[in-house]
Amino acid sequence: MSKLDALIVGVPKAGTTWLANVLSQNPKIILSEPKEPNVIASHKGTFGRDTMNPDWSKYDDYFNGRGFRIDASIHTFSCPLSPSRLHSKFPNIKLILCLREPVSRAVSHWKMITDTEEDVRNGADWSDFSTAWLDNRLSDDSYYGKSMQRWLEYFSLDQFLIIDSQRMKYEPEKVLTEIDKFLKIKPYSYQTQSSKHANSALSRRPITTIGKSIRIFFSLVPQIIKNPIVRVLQKKDIDIYRAPIISKRAGIVSVEPEHYSICADSVNSDLKKFESLTKFDTTHWSKLLLINHD
Repeated sequence: MSKLDALIVGVPKAGTTWLANVLSQNPKIILSEPKEPNVIASHKGTFGRDTMNPDWSKYDDYFNGRGFRIDASIHTFSCPLSPSRLHSKFPNIKLILCLREPVSRAVSHWKMITDTEEDVRNGADWSDFSTAWLDNRLSDDSYYGKSMQRWLEYFSLDQFLIIDSQRMKYEPEKVLTEIDKFLKIKPYSYQTQSSKHANSALSRRPITTIGKSIRIFFSLVPQIIKNPIVRVLQKKDIDIYRAPIISKRAGIVSVEPEHYSICADSVNSDLKKFESLTKFDTTHWSKLLLINHD
């Protein structure tokens, strides 16, 4: 393993897909391919768990070319094993932490999983939000204080750039300038169309039976053949899974007071811990929790 310069460390449904794609415009930056190689963390996506030590010898395979290397494996933040693993290899790494108001994050994450039936494929039933919240594979990603406490045992606070995902929506140019400065790389003129390359509910489409068959077929294709094809499609902004015969339009779910009532108390307590550890202002989130909970 050569080097890793930065990690978009988390969390799911906080604008990281958009951010990774925009940063990839910079020819000096090399983003991991795929966006989330999930080598460092024992958390392999929402449901996968593997406590075996990382195979560092294969990590280079996820980076194509030379430049400032960034891994965007967002489940790394909530993984208890990640801080010590990362520190053993890259103690001076820069960490970009994208966060979102934790209840709306959880609801969006839950909706994505049920839309795509990932829960069913992994032997879980998340059809009801209150049941899903009791599964730590959903809720742990919203406990920012709990995770941050582990990370600060190995890394200093000045190694983190903490970003509220709402800022990426309303002031993307300012956020990207801050990131370039934090990473100590030359400022770049990014194209910041907020709707493009975002893993939002509007862009997400639950897969059909035909689509499932196609996905199984492509999963059997060797990576050495598949990767060049995928890169060409990405550059042309073509997603074959958006074809009507392969997928269907997803429904939109709004965050309701009932969602807050399920998890507001524990989340609010955790936010106080996060703010105490980082001095990152979470007042706007806490007020939202209080209003909806009441």
